[in-house]
Amino acid sequence: MATNLAIENLEVIWLKTPQKHDYPAAASYLNLIFDKKVVKEIVVKLKKASMATFKAKDVFRASELSLLGVSNSHVVENQKKIRHGEKMSPILLVRYSGKVIIADGYHRMCAVYSLSEDVIIPCKIVSV
Repeated sequence: MATNLAIENLEVIWLKTPQKHDYPAAASYLNLIFDKKVVKEIVVKLKKASMATFKAKDVFRASELSLLGVSNSHVVENQKKIRHGEKMSPILLVRYSGKVIIADGYHRMCAVYSLSEDVIIPCKIVSV
């Protein structure tokens, strides 16, 4: 069953949990920041973590990343998915050194934020 959130006359439909392929995607990115042993530990923690929710604007601020705009093809694709009512996968987050790393779901977060910064985004979050 999916969670539904209204955004400016659009409904964002979220899956209850991240998809299986989100974890290897997160590991691929995290391998640039941490060594392989730490990445494996993080992925195990993420898989076991409970679901949480945060506003898009808070995830964006905590990550200290730039917001990707409509010139990014992945953001545009995710906006289309939202408009067509396709289910979106929750994002995977890692707390590290006083900020949040978006391990997987950066493009989804940017797509949702561009529609409404106050939308609640389901995620899994762990600390390192």
